[in-house]
Amino acid sequence: MQIQDLPYPDPGVPDARSGPRFLVWLGRNQLGGQLKSLAWGLLHFLSVSGLPFCVGFAIQAVVDRSGARLALAGGLIALCGLGIAVGDTMLHRTAVTNWITAAARVQQLLARRTAQLGSALTRRVAAGEVVSVSTGDVEKIGWFVEAVSRFTAAAVTIVLVCVALVVYEPALGIVVAVGVPVLALAVLPLLPRATRRADFQREKAGRATELASDTVAGLRVLRGIGGEELFLDRYRRASQEVRHAAVRSARMWSLIAAVQVLLPGLLLIAVVWHGVNLAREGRITVGEMVTVYSAVMIMSYPLHHFVEIAMAYSFSRPSAKRAARVLALERAMDSEGSLEAVAPAGDLYDPATGLLAPDGRLTAVVCGDPDASGVLAERLGGHAADSSELPSALLGGVPLDELPLDSARTAVLVQDKDPVLLSGTLRELLDVPASGGVSAQDALAAAQCGDVLDALAQGSLDAEDPMDTRITERGRSLSGGQRQRLALARSLVTDPEVLVLDEPTSAVDSHTEARIADGIRSLRQGHTTVVFTSSPLLLDHADRVVLVHEGEVAAVGVHRELVHSEPRYRAVVTRETDDESAVRDLDHLEALEEIEETA
Repeated sequence: MQIQDLPYPDPGVPDARSGPRFLVWLGRNQLGGQLKSLAWGLLHFLSVSGLPFCVGFAIQAVVDRSGARLALAGGLIALCGLGIAVGDTMLHRTAVTNWITAAARVQQLLARRTAQLGSALTRRVAAGEVVSVSTGDVEKIGWFVEAVSRFTAAAVTIVLVCVALVVYEPALGIVVAVGVPVLALAVLPLLPRATRRADFQREKAGRATELASDTVAGLRVLRGIGGEELFLDRYRRASQEVRHAAVRSARMWSLIAAVQVLLPGLLLIAVVWHGVNLAREGRITVGEMVTVYSAVMIMSYPLHHFVEIAMAYSFSRPSAKRAARVLALERAMDSEGSLEAVAPAGDLYDPATGLLAPDGRLTAVVCGDPDASGVLAERLGGHAADSSELPSALLGGVPLDELPLDSARTAVLVQDKDPVLLSGTLRELLDVPASGGVSAQDALAAAQCGDVLDALAQGSLDAEDPMDTRITERGRSLSGGQRQRLALARSLVTDPEVLVLDEPTSAVDSHTEARIADGIRSLRQGHTTVVFTSSPLLLDHADRVVLVHEGEVAAVGVHRELVHSEPRYRAVVTRETDDESAVRDLDHLEALEEIEETA
């Protein structure tokens, strides 16, 4: 896989049983890239490690006054220089490719899981943690994946150099062969503490990210109640905890780095001291001593990759653990489905409550409990709650939770109470999978977005067409009613077979609400539409009104009849209290008695 080939056609099915297993799965799925990086890494490191032998050979040629061997040494040095240049360039290229492709694979997996889970994701994992995993954590995971091949190349090079030194000059080579493993393993006792501190730092950083996300999302409300300073103080404390944790973690890594500098220095001193004595005794030549000395010096370069792989694993392990936790989440319904991919049509029916939405009709549903209406709306769309054991909603007699996820979502679209507007242009916002039967202009008109277009046009000086004006993140520059209407337009332009709207006009005024009711009815003519609302204006436009009380259908009719005949319906729609209802019933009885007496 090359960078230009991204995204992956299929990122695969991850092993999300644990963070280390997930890292192993990633490395195994990038085996080709790892082998390329390993090959170029071996060329680079072996070329670097070959320089001491060439230099020692050249010095000995000078001592022996051999021009031929000096010329050969120069050619070997030039060849090593070419290997260093080519190997380093291609190692960097393949390593960066492994890093980016691994991070892209993780991001695709997270995006796919987010799409499958839908609103169930944020009920089980904090939004800030999802943001942290999909941004900072993917980079650390990619870092470890690409560092594995470089570390392997460095380890193989060190083994080969130690063997070569033992063969080349056993008296000094044995000292190096014994000392280098000690250097490589000396930091192992420090790694557990460094790893724990890195985990603690990541935990604190994730908490600070969650707190910042919540603060930004609720900034308008916080300012309204004067609570922004309170939350800012909380974030300051959280950020200071992150800073202290980062400093403690950095201290451990600086200690590990110091050990990696100190011990090679001590080994170098031992090699020079022993080599000088051997040279004075005439047991080795000057060229051989210079070769071993230079090899020990250069060997510190591949040894640094032992520290890097330890750091990469320490930082990537908690990141991989968090990513695996998100990827291991499952829907209550099987996303593949047990039925074939069909597009069912017909009446929408919920066996749990007895709610029936006839095919091609506008059905309004009144629930006294707003939370219950949200759960029912999700169930009608096939988004079953994770802990729910209730039967699935049926569309044309077909259980939605047995359909493949794509088919279920194509058939039924659910717009919840708080729809999200993504940043981008208005044209991009309305560029959604659609039947093609409803144009963007018709959807905007039905949702009464004329004033929204005017406001966007006035706020954008460089866009001639209102459709090219940009919408800020989550539509924060718009009012609640404007965001709600744009979200409604996006749902209408999709033109699904069944559209479920949960309180689509709660943030607009009554005049606009009446026009929206007309627009929905005319634009959705012949299609099944279910609207959860308690607004009389919307209820009066419905073909059928259903009252759901305590989890069951309590009454069915039209708005004008239910207002007069059903006290529970009237209490929800008109906000009438029990005392007011009793007074009204008493007045009604007195009026009837007066009529009878007159008669």
